[in-house]
Amino acid sequence: MRIAILAFPRFQLLDIAGPADVFAEASHQLGNPRAYQVQVIGTKAGVLKSSGGLKLAVDATVETHRGAIDTLLVAGSPRIEDMESDTQLQDWLRRQAGAVRRYGSVCSGAFVLAASGLLDGKRVATHWNVATGLAAAYPRARVEADAIYVKDGNLFTSAGVTAGMDLALAMVEEDHGRELALRVARQLVMFLKRPGGQSQFSAHLAAQTSERSAMREVQDHVLANLKDDLSVPALAARAGMSERSFARIFRSETGTTPAEFVENARIDAARRLAEESDAPAKRLADAVGYANVDGFRRAFSRRLGVSLVEYRRRFAT
Repeated sequence: MRIAILAFPRFQLLDIAGPADVFAEASHQLGNPRAYQVQVIGTKAGVLKSSGGLKLAVDATVETHRGAIDTLLVAGSPRIEDMESDTQLQDWLRRQAGAVRRYGSVCSGAFVLAASGLLDGKRVATHWNVATGLAAAYPRARVEADAIYVKDGNLFTSAGVTAGMDLALAMVEEDHGRELALRVARQLVMFLKRPGGQSQFSAHLAAQTSERSAMREVQDHVLANLKDDLSVPALAARAGMSERSFARIFRSETGTTPAEFVENARIDAARRLAEESDAPAKRLADAVGYANVDGFRRAFSRRLGVSLVEYRRRFAT
């Protein structure tokens, strides 16, 4: 089947190369080089320079492309706004979306689809740094700012860069089953075949966003002492603030409440333990600071979108 990826000047290279390698490896695993045939379609002919400076020769352009497309993806770019006003491109995308089996975007490529009206009423993922802008510019799109990727009917959209590989793996799994998708992920040494609903953020990454040293110190303390008392009173006392001021400043600095950060940190740690061991739920709960195993199970399902049992079935090593 033919996979077409739309590229334009200053495209994000990994938005194309990542999914292309996933599809190429799937073809190799299937023993059929024609199982997936990736074609790069440019908004202009010749060689396009990526945002990182590397160049890529396109196979065709939106004007010269011929033949049926099974899957159409739109790559992202730091200068994606240059493409949002291209009405001819929008017309081409609308025609293709009506003809292909599925379509979608990687990273900020969602803006191009949105400008074409193809995200109206749809659940959508994009890079966390532009999710607010996408939601504001295109309020008819239902932006899920924290998702790795989202499937809504025949529309697939993903977060930034490496999440495009997760998106491609989800397509391979849809086409050929979970076992092949896992073999591809293993061969490409991907850290984890992540579920679409999984957060773009780990607790460790979120801890890097705070500007105040007091808030960073509290976050570092949480990450290093998951079994301690991590209630708001305890953390406020550690920061030397009143509970009200601490909660307000913490949310302002991190975009989340102290309780949400603590839960995310504990579940992030439990997820890693679940991948690496067969410890029962009670032991995992104890290891990350939950006194009640039922509360732990509920938090795990809420944060990751799957139960502990299902998560292990899919992702344990």
